[in-house]
Parts: sequence; C-alpha cells; structure tokens
Amino acid sequence: MRRLPFIAGNWKMNKTVGEAVDLVRQLKGSISEVREVEVAVAPPFTALYAVFKEVEGSPIRLAAQNLFYEEKGAYTGEVSSLMLKAVGCHYVIIGHSERRQLFGETDEMVNRRIKAALGQGLKSIFCMGETLKEREEGKTFSVIERQMEGGLKNLGEKEFKNIVIAYEPVWAIGTGKTATPQQAEEVHRFIRERVAKLYSRETAEEVRIQYGGSVTPENIKGLMVQEDIDGALVGGASLKAETFLKIVRFKEM
Repeated sequence: MRRLPFIAGNWKMNKTVGEAVDLVRQLKGSISEVREVEVAVAPPFTALYAVFKEVEGSPIRLAAQNLFYEEKGAYTGEVSSLMLKAVGCHYVIIGHSERRQLFGETDEMVNRRIKAALGQGLKSIFCMGETLKEREEGKTFSVIERQMEGGLKNLGEKEFKNIVIAYEPVWAIGTGKTATPQQAEEVHRFIRERVAKLYSRETAEEVRIQYGGSVTPENIKGLMVQEDIDGALVGGASLKAETFLKIVRFKEM
C-alpha cells in the first residue's frame, strides 16, 4: 500500500521566536514545490503562534513537542491540548524518549496525553524506542510491545487512525549513531504487525511509521526505500533549512 511520506522537524529547546520565524521563511518556498511528502515543524512552545502565522496557508503543518493531559487547572508550567489547538497546531509529539528518560514520563502518562490530543482533534506523533542496554539484552521487541500497548490502551481503531508512530531508538538520538536501514525496517515491520493484531490488517497497512535517530541528508534515502519506513522525525538536522530541505526532498537525491 502506498502511504504518504511524512517528514517532521523536532526543534527541541532551540530557536528564539525570531530565529524560528526566519527558519520557516527559508523553508516555505522550497517546500511548496515538493510533491507527495507531508512536512511538519515542531518549534518550542514560545514560538508556536509566530510560526503558525508564518506557515498559515502553506503546506507546512505545525506540531507541538508535548502537552499535558488536563485541559486547564493548577498545573504550573504545563500546556494543554486546548491551548495547542488555539495556536494552530495540527500535530503533537507524545512520548519522545527525552520526555521519558529526562522527565520520567510513563506509558500511562503517554496514553493520557494521546487521549487529550485526540479529544481536541490533534493528531499524535506517538514515539517509542529502546535504550542501548535494552537492545544489547535482546529486549527491543518486548520494550516496543509494552510501549505500544500502554500508550494505546483503550483507544479504538477509529481513534488510532489519527496517530502516526515514530520509532526512535534511544541509542541513536543525538549521538550520530543511526540504526541501519535493515535494523530500522525490522522494528518498523514488528510495529506494523502489532498494529494488525491490536486493530486490523487494513489499519496496519495505513498507519505511517516514522524513523527518528540522527537522520541526515546522507542516510535518509537508504531509510526511505525500506518497505515499512514512511518518514522521519528529524532532530538536529531540522535546525538548518539547507539540511532539512535535503531530507524533505529525499526523492530527488
């Protein structure tokens, strides 16, 4: 089945408002010429509205890097799905390994965040992946299975259709190490098979599964030719227009 490739840039804790606007201005013209690839950028919270005003009417989708699972209340420092919807977000990244590793987010919290996003009509980029220790101990598939089942708990097939999955091996994020295309494909295929068991074969063939982990212009082509890799969640290489555009235009390489 032919799935629309999806390339998203996660800027993490980088870019002031002015720098963020400047970057999307550089991206807009070139991305408008790209056919049959969906593109999103995820600036820090402080730049979301300014970036939305800049990308409004363009093919670039706006994504947030996280959200809290309550709509409002005494939760100092948190941002809700209602707020993200109001500033023009289309996607939200949930369960990123840095949130899990540095801030103690659990599968239960990820599940509640996904439900909160879907409740406001936001599409989720649901992240999962194993640490180096877990991979070396042969636990990759059991970790993925646990994260999937925990994150998707009590979500029906209709709700799942608004989720993109991102496989991001923790050992490859920001390290310069990348899973080989074959390693990534093996896990992507496992994820797709698990979706088939949780929901249906049709839904499994429809879901888009991104790869995240030191994606660069040099390795994107080898990843994207794999049958079950449908895009990339790009970190450091998305912070410069030139490198991100090369990744987005992988079909031309």
